[in-house]
Amino acid sequence: MTAITPRPDYAGDVESRDAWAMLKADKDAQLVDVRTRPEWNFVGLPDLAELGRQALCLEWQRYPDMAIDAEFVAKAAEQLSRAGAGKNTQLFFICRSGARSAAAARAMTAAGYARAYNIAGGFEGDMDERHQRGHRNGWKASGLPWRQS
Repeated sequence: MTAITPRPDYAGDVESRDAWAMLKADKDAQLVDVRTRPEWNFVGLPDLAELGRQALCLEWQRYPDMAIDAEFVAKAAEQLSRAGAGKNTQLFFICRSGARSAAAARAMTAAGYARAYNIAGGFEGDMDERHQRGHRNGWKASGLPWRQS
């Protein structure tokens, strides 16, 4: 059973393994990676090839100034539409650790997307005792498919 932690301002938080299961079960569901271009290029990307899809990449905060992209919702709506997603499609937002993706899920919910989820732990997860990410939780630590460009 998939565990979803409901939120008042978006559909909820899901752990990465649950998000993977939901993406696998719903051929229309979309994964939106809201990190920055350097993160995609140097840290890696979730690999959805096994599902016959790819993650949509759209910066929530523009690199290098890290200002929130005021056009994020419009750009996301356009990319999602091109991918065949509508306002009732399951959308999973992912960032490094779950903060930016929660903000993106909130924004998309406010724009009428009823099933916007945040992937808790993000791609790299929380820091461990050595102050390193990628070992404790998140997409990579869960052993889910990913690739580097």
